[in-house]
Order: sequence, then C-alpha cells, then structure tokens
Amino acid sequence: MTEEILDNVNPTRMELLEIRKKRVLAEKGHKLLEEKRDALVERFFTVIEQRNALRQELNDLFSQGYTSLIQAEMILGEHRVDELATLTPPLGEIQMSAENIMGVKIPKVDTTQITYPKQPSYGFFESCSKFDDAYQQFQKIVQQLLLLSDIESDLKALILEIEKTKRRVNVLENTLIPKLDATIKYISMQLDEREREDFFRRKRIKAIMEKQKTYEHRR
Repeated sequence: MTEEILDNVNPTRMELLEIRKKRVLAEKGHKLLEEKRDALVERFFTVIEQRNALRQELNDLFSQGYTSLIQAEMILGEHRVDELATLTPPLGEIQMSAENIMGVKIPKVDTTQITYPKQPSYGFFESCSKFDDAYQQFQKIVQQLLLLSDIESDLKALILEIEKTKRRVNVLENTLIPKLDATIKYISMQLDEREREDFFRRKRIKAIMEKQKTYEHRR
C-alpha cells in the first residue's frame, strides 16, 4: 500500500526541517488531546455516578412525597389539598450561565434567584402532618430536580466534547502524523538520491578531467 504524503511538497532540506517541526508539534498536540480526552472521560464517569445516585434519591423522594400527598387527601380531602397547594408562592426564576471546565463551556443552572420559604404559606391548623410532610418532600424534590438538570447538562456537554476530542485524536493519529512520517521519508529518499547522483556526477567529472590531463601530458 502506497504511503500518502502531504500535498505540494518540495523535496528540499528546508522543507524537511519544517515538516520535522510540524511532526514534533503534531506529536505534542496528540499527547495533549489524549490527556484531555482521558480527563474528560474520567469526569464523565464521575458525573454518571452522581447522576445515578441523584436519580435514585429522587425516586425515593417521589415515592415518599406521593404517599404523603395521598394520605393528606384521605385526611383533608382532595379539594382542600388543592386549595392549600395554591397558597404556595412562586420560588423565583431559573437563570442560565456557563462554566469553563478544561476548555469546555458547560451550561449551568443558576438558582441564585430561587428562594425556598422557611415556613409554609398556610397555617398549620388548616392542614395536617401528612400535608406538611408532602410540602417538605416536594420542596426537596424541586431542589434535587434542579441539581439533576445541571448534571444532565454536564453530561451532554461532556459527551459532545469527548466525541470532538476523539475525532481530533484519530485525525492526528491515523491521518496527519502518518502523512508527516511518509513525507519525511519521501523527502529524505529524494535528498539521498540527489546526493548519490551528485556523487557519481562529481566522480565522472573527476575521471574525465584526469583522463584529459593524462592526454595533455602525453602530448
């Protein structure tokens, strides 16, 4: 199989030096990208573990919250529970920001505008303990859902960056570096061939000159 070389290459010593410099830079870039890819993959699996643990926690919270809510409806009645739920004030607005992690811009959920009331907006004599439990559990669910959305954003951004970094590593490893190596080899062979031709040309000229000197001496 013929090795592919770079386009528009002049087989000169200057070109050989330049391509050798590019080869060194490509190798350094390849190493840095590999390190970046490995670091991103390591972070990805760490975030996956966090996401899975948080999902399990949310499943438990949802189960507890709905159980408390159903029990509250059994005690107070569905209509009364709906009335109490409408008394809950808005928590605020979610903002979006970005965080730079290893050169990757990751969207972040900004919850600084979210306010969780320390006390319920309804009177304790108007509700029951099961409704209070549901109120606290669903407030915790909201907090954890926002955290989960943040983690999911991390994962999506990491997946895209890992794929992009892997493509760059593959291009360097399978295309550019082999081309540079093949080009270095090609130019070196061309230069060696020229040196051999120059050597034999000088040798031939020297033989002709010596032959001519011998002829003139005999005359």
